[in-house]
Amino acid sequence: MRRASVFCILVILGISAGVFAQQQTTPPPPAQAPPGQQPLVSNVRLVDLLFTVVNKREKFITDLDQADFKVLEDNQPQQIRFFSRQSDLPLRVALLLDTSNSIRQRLKFEQDAATDFLYNVLRSNRDQAFLMTFDSEPEVDLDYTSDLDKLRNTINEQRAGGGTALYEAIIAASQKLANAPLPAGPNPSMRRVLVVISDGEDNLSRHTRADAIEAAERSGVVIYPISTSTEWISAEDTDDPSKRMNRKYLKSEGDEVLTAFANETGGRAFFPYHVEDVSESFLDIATELRSQYSLAYSPVNGIVDGKYRKIQIEVVGRKGLDVRTRKGYYAVPPIVTTLVPGEGQSNQEPF
Repeated sequence: MRRASVFCILVILGISAGVFAQQQTTPPPPAQAPPGQQPLVSNVRLVDLLFTVVNKREKFITDLDQADFKVLEDNQPQQIRFFSRQSDLPLRVALLLDTSNSIRQRLKFEQDAATDFLYNVLRSNRDQAFLMTFDSEPEVDLDYTSDLDKLRNTINEQRAGGGTALYEAIIAASQKLANAPLPAGPNPSMRRVLVVISDGEDNLSRHTRADAIEAAERSGVVIYPISTSTEWISAEDTDDPSKRMNRKYLKSEGDEVLTAFANETGGRAFFPYHVEDVSESFLDIATELRSQYSLAYSPVNGIVDGKYRKIQIEVVGRKGLDVRTRKGYYAVPPIVTTLVPGEGQSNQEPF
């Protein structure tokens, strides 16, 4: 009996060990999401790019196909995995308004300009925006909303005063855009846009301009600055016409800063001289946001080392066309994205 018992125990242990070994070699099942949450896991690392194409007259070219483009990463050709024309993506807009002492005399004009932008660009049934102002530090004055009247009223309540921390504000706005509410429906694609209305000056930020550009690039944000560094006049003003002719050649140091933000993130800077030029700038932005392409590629260099990778998109076979897109990305690990129904928040950091 004792030998039989020992034999049975050994058999049981052998079976248990086999089951344990089988469990160890079998891939574990996907982690269960907490109740009410849906995990979205991406197993393929892709770099997504939104871009526009213009000719020498700044006219948007919208009839190109995948075969018309070549993508380089650090001068190395990449294979395009996905391509489409993205003319109607939902927008998530950060409206960044300079309320520092340096623009005190132009605050009313900034408020009118910001309001015009929202009413020209934002669609109440698809797009959302938040208002952030900055002087000595950035502050969210109104969170994400599609209510244009509420945005307008909040804009008009602002007052000027304090120093200027532009770079801190761009970093804060980019981080908030990275976690923007996702659109309703199965397609989470959106366009993250940062509109900066400022003179480009900064005298208080702890971070550098390079830090601010990096924050925008990591968050997949495109920056469209509207310069307030000139004394805007009305079209009826008969001021020295030579000023108007030379305006584009007399950019201030702040204008150069704003230009760098636009160029590095794939946006465009505007330097209006007449009051009427501001509305035209907003219409140009709205047109550009509706005239874009989208592509994705899996990098040949698959090393995830956190380093910066330069991107270049070229048009093949057609001369005189310019591609506007971000200049690169940081090779960071893909992040599991958890969507919480009703909250629409994402913790995904875009490439």
